[in-house]
Amino acid sequence: MRAWTILAGVMALALAACSEGGAQGEAAKGAPAALPVAAIEVASRQVPVTFEAVGRTEGSRDVQVRARVAGIVEAQLYREGDAVKAGAPLFRIERAPFEIDLQQSRASLEQELARNKLARREYERAKDLVAKRFVSQQNADQAATALEQSNAAVQLARARVRESELSLSYTTVRAPIGGVTGRALQSVGTLVQPDKDSALLTTITRNDPIWVRFALSEAEYARLRASDAKAVAVRIELADGREYADPGRVNFASSTVDERTGTVQMRAELPNRRGELLPGQYVRVRVIAGTQEAIVVPQAAVLQDGSGRFVYVAGADGKAVQRPIRAGAWLGGDWVVLEGLKPGEAVIVDNLTRVRPGTPVKVVKAG
Repeated sequence: MRAWTILAGVMALALAACSEGGAQGEAAKGAPAALPVAAIEVASRQVPVTFEAVGRTEGSRDVQVRARVAGIVEAQLYREGDAVKAGAPLFRIERAPFEIDLQQSRASLEQELARNKLARREYERAKDLVAKRFVSQQNADQAATALEQSNAAVQLARARVRESELSLSYTTVRAPIGGVTGRALQSVGTLVQPDKDSALLTTITRNDPIWVRFALSEAEYARLRASDAKAVAVRIELADGREYADPGRVNFASSTVDERTGTVQMRAELPNRRGELLPGQYVRVRVIAGTQEAIVVPQAAVLQDGSGRFVYVAGADGKAVQRPIRAGAWLGGDWVVLEGLKPGEAVIVDNLTRVRPGTPVKVVKAG
């Protein structure tokens, strides 16, 4: 009996030890190891106030070149797509009919000048005769009236000569502005008429400076208006991701808000001396309006789900905390955070695919 009692006690102690060891193993197995992550301690600093939009380029001047007289196009005097200066000849319209009309107008002017000389002599003779009382005052009045009519006829003839000269000059169609020419819309041999569609010969676009049209939201426009106008600059990014070298300036803002989109139409002017920008290009526009105090985090640290953008913060208890943020514009490879973070907090920047809210984390390095 005593042996059985001793054996039972030993077995009880063994079972207790096994139970305690199993419990400790289960406890160790249920507590996952902390996930090593890298984090940065964020701080507030001065960053540019920027507004981004998609814009489209257009020529600062876009002029239609039209025929101003009717006639046959005899020659095209430019090469399509070339840059021309103001006044450069572009087309020549048949001149002969207008040269003949000018000769006729000049001949009519000579006739009226001859009549005017005769009318003046008659008037002077009538004045002398009235003074000597050889003729009545009525004859002198008639001579004065004839002279006035002749003077008016001379003025009319001179106007017709000027009109004929002007029409003849229009047979050479010249560039009204300097710029880049478009394709010829009428070929040599075409009859053009000023009051018909055929009058449109080509177009000229001035690309330097070039304009960029874009739109800002009502809230962004309000912040832009509150900033110093002299400090506002415009930068654009091309389709290949390169930033255009020369900054621009805002030269137009609409006085109304588009009721369909809730945006305000804007326009910027940029230098284009090298002709790198062409009308019709889509570009990313960044309007810089001074600076503001904000926190900046790497773009890789910012995630997004159905509720919006967020980051993971390493909490004081060693666990990851999902923190919703209100993000502003990009700043190089970083993202400006306007709300949601405080200076001194540790934002996790790597191993984010394995991080979940409440995940134990261990910061192994910080920048």
